[in-house]
Amino acid sequence: MDNDEILRTHGEALALFGTRVHAVRDDQWDGPTPCTDWSVRDLVNHLTAEQLWVPRLVRDGASITDVGSEYDGDVLGDDPAGAWDRAAVAAVAAFAERGALNRPVQLSYGTQRAGAYCTQMMADAVVHAWDLSRAIGAEERLPGHLATAALREVEPYAPGLSASGLFAPAVEPPADADALTGLLCLLGRRP
Repeated sequence: MDNDEILRTHGEALALFGTRVHAVRDDQWDGPTPCTDWSVRDLVNHLTAEQLWVPRLVRDGASITDVGSEYDGDVLGDDPAGAWDRAAVAAVAAFAERGALNRPVQLSYGTQRAGAYCTQMMADAVVHAWDLSRAIGAEERLPGHLATAALREVEPYAPGLSASGLFAPAVEPPADADALTGLLCLLGRRP
């Protein structure tokens, strides 16, 4: 993807996740998600914390060590949707700064170009938008171009994901699987 497409798909993925966050009813925050160890609140907290990292790593050039445990624990407070909105806006702005996608960022697995980091963040938002949709009973069909972009991102390193212990083993997709079904199956979800 070129930089314009990276920024566009990232922004769309965060907006999609945001619509699901704003659809969570008060009685759903403690409900289960396809991420077996996470409640709806845990899932939203995870993605919100990920967005909070972006300005520090991309704009400020901070390292993982510099940030430390700053975003551990609850980052949602009493206004989960508002916390998500603020974090998402800040992440989009940091990636959109002139030249930001070409900057090196220090991630847990090494230094990478911010454009690659942005694409990973997009894929994570797409997958978790589906997780959140399923958890709250929202529309699970997601825009095809986002599913395709996320699948393209995840395919090269998917085989190692279940070995990390953070993902379930891949599930065999049906022969006629679309991009979203293929993506979800690759990441151990059962659509």
